[in-house]
Amino acid sequence: MKWIRRILVGMLLIIVCAGGFVAGKGYRMYQEALEEKSLVQIRKETVEDENFVSAEQLPDIYKKAVVSVEDKRFYRHKGIDPIGIARAFYHNIRAGKLLEGGSTITQQVAKNFYFDMDQTVERKIAEIFMAIAMEKEFTKEEILELYVNHIYFGDGYDCVREASLGYFQKEPGQMNDYESTLLAGIPNAPSVYAPTKNPELAKQRQQQVLETMVKNEMLTEEEKKEILAQAE
Repeated sequence: MKWIRRILVGMLLIIVCAGGFVAGKGYRMYQEALEEKSLVQIRKETVEDENFVSAEQLPDIYKKAVVSVEDKRFYRHKGIDPIGIARAFYHNIRAGKLLEGGSTITQQVAKNFYFDMDQTVERKIAEIFMAIAMEKEFTKEEILELYVNHIYFGDGYDCVREASLGYFQKEPGQMNDYESTLLAGIPNAPSVYAPTKNPELAKQRQQQVLETMVKNEMLTEEEKKEILAQAE
């Protein structure tokens, strides 16, 4: 029995050392990214862009839709969501493949500004360090601004203003509830949900957004029906 215990302890030590090594690489990746461009700099560049839209200029329902469908605990967590990560891990194990990443809005902002799309453990750890740093540096509204002003909506639109003007010929603040909830669902898969490419799939995605909002108590069932009626 002693030799079995020694083997198990040895295996555990190897796992801990390997984990520490990977975490260290992720932390260095995070530090190098910040040295190349600071958080203050990305915020400054975003705000100074001609297409910048502040959180105050966005329809409330659009902000609620984004938070509901992308990160429902956005206003409660500090950059990472342990519940979301655990849920994603459970679903991935059941499926036997990577279906969900458990990323918060803040993590998505970190990835969009600083990292590539490589699905490596080191990159994910760097993203987590960056998300935590962003939560310390910015308010939640500022993080939401970084998100909507630097994310792809399909059809070549790289921010919420370009998308609202391109799809609806309206400034973001002029979007009605139907347009707001339609737009909120597109970044999940822009090439699939762009309304100019796949209008029916875009509507199906909007239905998912609205149902999620009802589930998260951000809308009532009656309000959902009223929003869908705006398309008629």
